[in-house]
Parts: sequence; C-alpha cells; structure tokens
Amino acid sequence: MGLFDFVKDAGSKLFGGGDDDKGPAEVVRTPEMARADKTKGEALTKLVTGMGLDVEDLKVKYTDGRATIDGTAGSQEVREKIVLLIGNTQGVAQVDERMTVEEEKPQATMYTVQPGDSLSKIAKAQYGNAMKYTVIFEANTPMLKDPNKIYPGQVLRIPPLD
Repeated sequence: MGLFDFVKDAGSKLFGGGDDDKGPAEVVRTPEMARADKTKGEALTKLVTGMGLDVEDLKVKYTDGRATIDGTAGSQEVREKIVLLIGNTQGVAQVDERMTVEEEKPQATMYTVQPGDSLSKIAKAQYGNAMKYTVIFEANTPMLKDPNKIYPGQVLRIPPLD
C-alpha cells in the first residue's frame, strides 16, 4: 500500500500525556529518544494485537512520528484497518505500510473527517445514500465503537459497495 500521512496531534492518546518528540529541528538522536521510540513501537504492536485482527508476524517500528509496519495480514481489509488504527493514534504522523496480504482485494478509499462531518453525511457524499453509514461504521470497527463519535482529522476506510 505504501506511505500514509496522518494528523500527528489527532487521535487516541496511546502514548500518555504530552508528546515528547522534539520535532523536525532535532538532528541528533539520544539513547533516551531511541528507548522512547522503541516503547512506542511496542505499544502500537500491543494496540493492534489487542484488537484481535488476523495478522501474523506483526512488527511495528516507531521513529520520530513515523510507524513502519511489517507482517502478513489475512485480508486487504485487515491490512487497511491496521494502517488506520496506528495512523489514528496521537503522535503518529506517517505510516509506512510494508505488509503482505494473504487475500488481495481492491483497496478502500481513505477519507479524512472534516469539521461537521457525520457518518451519514460521508455516506451520502460517497455512496449517494446517507443510510449506508452502517457500511462505513462496520468497515472501521473495531476502531470505531460508536457511529456518532468521529473527529476531524480522523481517517476512515470507505470500502467499495458490493
């Protein structure tokens, strides 16, 4: 799939309080920064494995806001969900997805939520039918727990209709 950009300051706060990244001006990486990045990579790995997604040999490496994902996903849908789960985590600005997939299918469209959006509004724009919001909700579970709780900057999967 490749490299995906996300809003670094949006998303779930997996890494705790304030983000301790030093930003783009930081040139020299200290051992403390390397340890913090390793801990973040491990936390991202646990996040994905805790969702029960069909993935083998998952490895997530985190460095300066970029998460690199390796492993084998059971399907294209699982591959995309892993990218979104990691990318929609506060502190992650880019996801470099290098996974293989057992069952290739067409890729879903990725949509960045705008202020004032709802799943029904997105469904109306994408599918021409606001009642298809359930398709978008189901395509983004288990990351989404409630169809009424989306936020600007969040990236969602918009799968093709069957």
